[in-house]
Amino acid sequence: MRVGGQAPAGGAFAAATRVRALGDGTFTADLPASWTVGGRPHGGFLLALMARAAVAAHSAGAPLVDPLSVSAQFLRPPGVGPVLLRTDVRKAGRRTTVVSVHLEQSGGPCVEAMVTTGRLPRERAAWSDLPNQPAEPPGNAVDLATLPSASVFKLTAGCDVRLDPNGAGFLHGHVGDPLRLRLWARPRGEHADPLFALVAGDISMPVTFNLGRLGWSPTVQLTAHLRSRPAPGWLRIQVESRAVHGMWFDADATVVDATGRLVCQARQLALSAMA
Repeated sequence: MRVGGQAPAGGAFAAATRVRALGDGTFTADLPASWTVGGRPHGGFLLALMARAAVAAHSAGAPLVDPLSVSAQFLRPPGVGPVLLRTDVRKAGRRTTVVSVHLEQSGGPCVEAMVTTGRLPRERAAWSDLPNQPAEPPGNAVDLATLPSASVFKLTAGCDVRLDPNGAGFLHGHVGDPLRLRLWARPRGEHADPLFALVAGDISMPVTFNLGRLGWSPTVQLTAHLRSRPAPGWLRIQVESRAVHGMWFDADATVVDATGRLVCQARQLALSAMA
């Protein structure tokens, strides 16, 4: 299967997001344990899977395209195992196509998304205002695969994720740092593509960890905009929250590639555990 005219590499992420067409816009896929957090499939991974199904549905009768935007409602968390993806092309235009994707498991709805496809720009941005973050993780960056929580954060088996310890006070039991974290991520065995950029937009642990709220924080709604195709190398991610009201909090992620190009913007509304 191709996305944006390029065949995905044969790494773990490309294999994990493979979908199989059944006809009439319906696809099957398997949700692997290696792309889970707390035993549940990672939200950004689900966005990538649904975007791949949307592109496949559109590409069946049109030139190959890129995912541009994915907006998803999380109804109930699916489990590891087979899922069904039902797609419906809602609009087929000259510049954009809109595809609805419903992810189901055991006969019940889990995630519903609207995916906009088109052509990602190749030229440099005429203007941008991006976080000042090094292209590569510093020497003291924390490899998430080495933390005790790696048994919960299992997607480190398929991607390398590093966290800037500066500002991540929760690592040492400190409460009070701003709700802003900096990370770096890249898939193992392949270059990042637009679908992996969707994963990167949701790859951070909840910023509310800095409030001492260390429990499960389920995503309720997640919208991601893809802005350009990532260059090879690390993706740098800054995640921050504007407000926490009761159990509700928002998180905005900005994903920039190794050359300094904006590749993804993601915003989600989520529920945090109470301290």
